[in-house]
Amino acid sequence: MSTMEVCEPVTSAAAWRGDQIKEGEEWIYHLSPAQIAELEELGAKFVDADPDLRFVQASDYPLDVCADAVKKWGQDVDTGRGFVLVRGLKTHLYSDALSSAIYYILGLHMGDPIRQNEMGDLLDHIYATSDKTMDDPTALSSKVRDKLVFHSDSSDVVALMCLRPAKAGGASCLVSGAEIYNEILRRRPDLAPLLLEPFHWDWRRQDHNAPANTYTSPVISIEEGVFSMYAGSLYILTAQAYPGVPQLSEAQKEVLALFDEITYEPGMAIDMDFRPGDIQWLSNYAALHSRTEFFDYPEPQRKRHLLRLWLSREAGRPVVEGFGKNGVVQVREKPREGVEDDNAGKFRIVDAAVPRLIS
Repeated sequence: MSTMEVCEPVTSAAAWRGDQIKEGEEWIYHLSPAQIAELEELGAKFVDADPDLRFVQASDYPLDVCADAVKKWGQDVDTGRGFVLVRGLKTHLYSDALSSAIYYILGLHMGDPIRQNEMGDLLDHIYATSDKTMDDPTALSSKVRDKLVFHSDSSDVVALMCLRPAKAGGASCLVSGAEIYNEILRRRPDLAPLLLEPFHWDWRRQDHNAPANTYTSPVISIEEGVFSMYAGSLYILTAQAYPGVPQLSEAQKEVLALFDEITYEPGMAIDMDFRPGDIQWLSNYAALHSRTEFFDYPEPQRKRHLLRLWLSREAGRPVVEGFGKNGVVQVREKPREGVEDDNAGKFRIVDAAVPRLIS
């Protein structure tokens, strides 16, 4: 990678402004009746067969009518704008188990699910069980109603399926990492190269059972001309409190502050209100995501409820060594290293469709 490559703006479809792309609906894929029928039929078979989520394969539930659509979504995620919203599933008419089965089948065709927590769950839930705010270091972002800052998750692809939206709020917000980088190049090209150097990130804050306090990764990777971003300055800043972590230089603080300033400028992000049945597929290398604060209905069965998948996707994307989060578990067949008993996870779809009531 040359200095010239570092200083070149990103001109691919991954560089976009939210206020511009929201003028159209190219980022929304509407399922046809035939596609919905195929997914409903496969989902029902999945629920009846009750396969172990650790070992079931995409080939066990082949797609016909939806095959070309899944290929297009993959292209949108890998080499397009970095995300796509799929709309049309009638989850308000399905059981949560059926919705989860359809979602998991599509996840198998979009990549390979990885474990998301110390229990080993492959299907996780965004379902508020706590009144904590994100100022509390013990708060879990998936279990609170507070707004979330822009960040990346711990996988190649993160997917969200809306079962039920909030009473108010809870918009999903996305911002192009490439466009942030382009703006930094325009304003402070002298600071941009710092983003390609390793930073310490707070691992403990993201995973209370992490094997170390921090891990290291650059914010930006430019490899073989391919731009990728891994970001969320909150965890860089909180990592500064751990013993032995090098303190940020003034220039590093400046570029992180500029990064955040640009991220939150009006017009940079696109926000979308999820409807029941919506599925958002997002590349963690291309865009950052956040969420606005939300307010729930009092009844548990009406509360905001999203399903989440983290996917490993073999798309051949080149990134620099050590880029992104050092996930504790990056395969679905095995528990984390050092754990012999693999009975804590929810590996049956009926069980996996029910959120854990932890705070």
